[in-house]
Amino acid sequence: MSTHPKIAWIGLGIMGSPMSENLLKAGYEVTGFTLEQDKLDRLAAAGGTVASSIAEAVKDAGVVITMVPASPQVEAIAYGPDGILENARPGALLIDMSSITPQTSVDLGKAGAQRGIRVLDAPVSGGEAGAIEAVLSIMVGGERPDFDSARPILEALGRTIVLCGPHGSGQTVKAANQLIVAVNIQACAEAVVFLEKSGVDLAAALDVLNGGLAGSTVLTRKKDNFLNRDFKPGFRIELHHKDMGIVTDAARNVGAALPVGAVVAQLVASLRAQGDGGLDHSALLRSVERLSGRQV
Repeated sequence: MSTHPKIAWIGLGIMGSPMSENLLKAGYEVTGFTLEQDKLDRLAAAGGTVASSIAEAVKDAGVVITMVPASPQVEAIAYGPDGILENARPGALLIDMSSITPQTSVDLGKAGAQRGIRVLDAPVSGGEAGAIEAVLSIMVGGERPDFDSARPILEALGRTIVLCGPHGSGQTVKAANQLIVAVNIQACAEAVVFLEKSGVDLAAALDVLNGGLAGSTVLTRKKDNFLNRDFKPGFRIELHHKDMGIVTDAARNVGAALPVGAVVAQLVASLRAQGDGGLDHSALLRSVERLSGRQV
């Protein structure tokens, strides 16, 4: 008999589906709920159990994991008579792996404590590839005993797992992560257009750049996107737009200046306004191409 806790997984999108499947591979019993039937079918095919509601999914779970797009969705699934807090058993551990505002995570931690439910905010970085390969970076906010309890589960999902501080700290670090990633992608996109317009062999140039100080995980992961103009979403522009709003608001609240981040946030917003919100964030290349006189 397995000694692993039963897990309820809420939200089976681009990230949630492969992450839940990695828990199944690690020997955990996973019951899932999401709004898309095809995602539920995928979970069932991988060996998971399908629930017809949040209440059904969480009622017998020792651990509840959520992975949904933004704060409104977290609040919708956590609160109310049909939500997690009302239906999870006392003592359960709620791990929210969504990328949301730090304040939403702080509020959720307080609400959980009032109902005897432990809460961690544990957003991730690594994109779809990192989720599939179980090499995500996981930044966690909450209490040390709860983090220690969750660690074996998180180790089935990621490689770098760090407790960053109290509730909301994981989300603050994730906001900084999204700032760095967006600026990095924008810099790579500008370099790509500069190199191509200069007549340089782009593939060769990106290889040598990635071997030096200009190298990055972003360039490693997104090089083929740039080379092939393949913008199938691993992480959508519209979600990065949401995250840039989080980091710029949070920075304003603490008095931190983000001059480059503010510009990139506007470029992400512009790309979304042009109808490219459903593309991968490497599609920032399309904005640079438009600004450089190319028709895309």
